[in-house]
Amino acid sequence: MSATDRPTVDCEFHHTGVPVTDVAAAVQFYTAKLGFGLAFTWGEPVTLAGVILGRAQIFLELGTPNPSGCHLYFVVGDADELYEFQTGAGVEVVAPPGDRPYGLRDYRVRDLHGYELGFGHYIYTVGDPIPIERVGVPVRLERRLAALLADLAEHKRMSLSSCLEEILLHTNDGVGPHTESQLRRIALLKEKHGIDYDTHASYRFREDPPSRAP
Repeated sequence: MSATDRPTVDCEFHHTGVPVTDVAAAVQFYTAKLGFGLAFTWGEPVTLAGVILGRAQIFLELGTPNPSGCHLYFVVGDADELYEFQTGAGVEVVAPPGDRPYGLRDYRVRDLHGYELGFGHYIYTVGDPIPIERVGVPVRLERRLAALLADLAEHKRMSLSSCLEEILLHTNDGVGPHTESQLRRIALLKEKHGIDYDTHASYRFREDPPSRAP
């Protein structure tokens, strides 16, 4: 069979098997210190367990560890947030967070059986600079929405202008610029700033003149 005859294969998940000497201890480490959730356990005593991070799942299998034979890498929504959690739990750090030339901000840690794990989120600063000219536009925003935007730009380590430009560029392509982690942060910011209107509320905004003190 030639390469052109290769069937189209849809693969929804990839589950990596990791041999460990103590499955129960490995489950405790991955859930309590690395931020994974428990999917299942098998056997009594446990000889197989599944731990999940987002949609990624690892099978922790009873066996002889071979940390020199592989390492694991996970693309997450916010690597810095996960790093703070893991280091707060005392996880051994192999490499601290940094922006890499391959387009991710990531770091590496080691688990209790010696396996190296990398966690990173995408960044978009890689590539040649694009010369631009910024112009002033007469933009005024609803007060609470402007406060949310300022907080969001700070959270994403962007200027207010860059954050607005990112949102506009993604909107023009019919997609959103925010990760699931950032959307959770936005939900908290909406609560913080008392934004109780829906996505299409701007069509109903009415700017009343400022009230005058008597």
